Amino acid sequence: MLLTPTEIEQALRDLPAWTTDGRSLRRAYTFPDFPAAVAFVNGLVAPSEKLGHHPDIAISYNRVALVLTTHDAGGLTAKDLALARAL
Repeated sequence: MLLTPTEIEQALRDLPAWTTDGRSLRRAYTFPDFPAAVAFVNGLVAPSEKLGHHPDIAISYNRVALVLTTHDAGGLTAKDLALARAL
């Protein structure tokens, strides 16, 4: 079930580094170098697998951008919030 705008707004109070466009959650990270960025991405595997939900990931040298959305639901669900909290 999709989250309401109010539910999203309330959840973001506990996830201050994340932003939203109403359909997804987004967060960017910057690391000292490419190996550190890749190590971070590798660390996302276990929590993502545990929750059965996976982020969209973009790596550009030392920057990693994550986007969370529940594609089959067409927007944000509780799965996205759980993964954001875990990451």
